[in-house]
Amino acid sequence: MSDKIRILLAKAGLDGHDRGIKVIAAAFRDAGFEVIYTGLRQTPEMIVDAALQEDVDAVGVSILSGAHMTLFPAIRKLMEERNCADMILFGGGIMSEDEITELGRKGVSKLYGPGTSTIEIVEYIKGAVAKKRAGEKLV
Repeated sequence: MSDKIRILLAKAGLDGHDRGIKVIAAAFRDAGFEVIYTGLRQTPEMIVDAALQEDVDAVGVSILSGAHMTLFPAIRKLMEERNCADMILFGGGIMSEDEITELGRKGVSKLYGPGTSTIEIVEYIKGAVAKKRAGEKLV
């Protein structure tokens, strides 16, 4: 296994706003990650299929359409069904604290809102992947 972190980034649902995820992708690339960006309007099935094909450490999903309470759980469920629940699922969008807490209970490891520093996101994923590779729980 390569030491380089492999990450898949996706825009789920009907959301067509991709500037933020492209900024995040550039930050991950600058930090030495291998980044796979699947593009706009991805279904949960497309995202999980790509994550399996690419054998990634983490899956980052951006949802600005308001469908986060449906799409994140659907992605997590598919990851569990397809035996890739060990991949870190994280994401971003506009969500309330209650929604973030609920999605955390449903298996999303970390969620970010607008204005979050790219450095913070990169450092979180580095730490989470290190824990995952060491066999530690993320919680």
